[in-house]
Amino acid sequence: MERISIAEQAIKIASFKGIDIYRINVDKFKTSSINFFFHDNLTRENVTKNALLPAVMRRGSEAYPRSRDIAMQLEMLYGASFDCGVTKKGERHLIQFYTEFLSQEYIPDGTDSFTAAFDLLCNIVTKPAFENNRFKDDYLMQEKDKLRMLIESRVNDKMQYSVERCLEEVCSGEPYGIYDYGYAQDLDSITSDDITKHYHEVLETFPLQVYLAGNISDRHVEIVKERLAKMARRDLKPLVNGFSKKQNIKPKQVNETMNITQGKLCLGFRTNIEPDSRRLPALMVYNGVLGGGIHSKLFQNVREKASLAYYSYSRLEKFKGLMVVSSGIEFKNKGKALEIILKQLEEMKNGMISEQEIEAAMKSMETGLKSLGDSQMNIVDFYLSQTVAGTNDNFNDMIEKIKNVTREEIAAIAAGIELDTVYFLTAPEQQGKESDR
Repeated sequence: MERISIAEQAIKIASFKGIDIYRINVDKFKTSSINFFFHDNLTRENVTKNALLPAVMRRGSEAYPRSRDIAMQLEMLYGASFDCGVTKKGERHLIQFYTEFLSQEYIPDGTDSFTAAFDLLCNIVTKPAFENNRFKDDYLMQEKDKLRMLIESRVNDKMQYSVERCLEEVCSGEPYGIYDYGYAQDLDSITSDDITKHYHEVLETFPLQVYLAGNISDRHVEIVKERLAKMARRDLKPLVNGFSKKQNIKPKQVNETMNITQGKLCLGFRTNIEPDSRRLPALMVYNGVLGGGIHSKLFQNVREKASLAYYSYSRLEKFKGLMVVSSGIEFKNKGKALEIILKQLEEMKNGMISEQEIEAAMKSMETGLKSLGDSQMNIVDFYLSQTVAGTNDNFNDMIEKIKNVTREEIAAIAAGIELDTVYFLTAPEQQGKESDR
């Protein structure tokens, strides 16, 4: 098998006080990166504060008290970048801070770019621009307004919104049903004292993973270890596994109305496959055959042959054991599209999967995995996902496992897929009409 020229593995090089440090040696880029990931359980209590905190922290630090000062320092580092934010992987809520910068060997004057970038990142994370020992009120108010607009604007991307809402309905009453950026109605009650207290909780008790990617020397590794060992840490927060199995489900119907011209039909499924299961590669191929590209059953049968959808695809949320099928359709075509989509799943249960479909799905997935190696951030995210899932695969391992999946294994996966929710985003004047068609 052809080997791909990206990092073979993220190597854990240190672990202390709830801090795990990983090193990913990649020499194909001219840049290196430092990535901090603070891990939390996804909860209503913390989700909005978790989303708000990095937005306030990025406004300044002791050494760089304003956003402008941070930008000037990044420019001094030959146009380095810095960003932060939140994301969720299953029921894990992650607060990320990262910087990407030109590696030292490409800097004409030999500036130690790694140490300078690490100092900047650590200053932002560990020494915020406090006023009277708390975050500045004006910074907090401005970032609360920005976050409120961000939360409220999620409806603007109807395709993404419908997928998120479908999965939220599937996981109604479970932590995964919580939106990663939190709740606008929770913002008003968050004070400077609240967000400062939460900052100390994050810094001192949240498990922290640090990824060093690029051309990283042993000397730089020691600098990171020595600096992070000085962080004040206490009572490490325990993390929970959010995976759950559900079988013999009675599917529910959820309709939501919005002023739109195209319906969004989403089907949420329980795969009942754990993220660290040996069956995961077979689930990935199953998803690829069903809706993973232009070769897939959904694209060919719902969009091309029946001309019922502007798009039709499926994707996995492996950490939670979920799959969603998403289609953009005319309002009147809901019934027909639903029938054809469910027919594709039934055929796969019955083993009606051609070698050409399997081969096309595997080839597409191999290409997709290899393309991740073109981005340093994607490489870091791949290995971060491995640690969250409790697995230890590299890119080549994953490609090899995918190539070894059989038709029988795919059919066995298909037999365990259970429909949980049918979600339809429709126009107000269409409400109630689709069921008659």
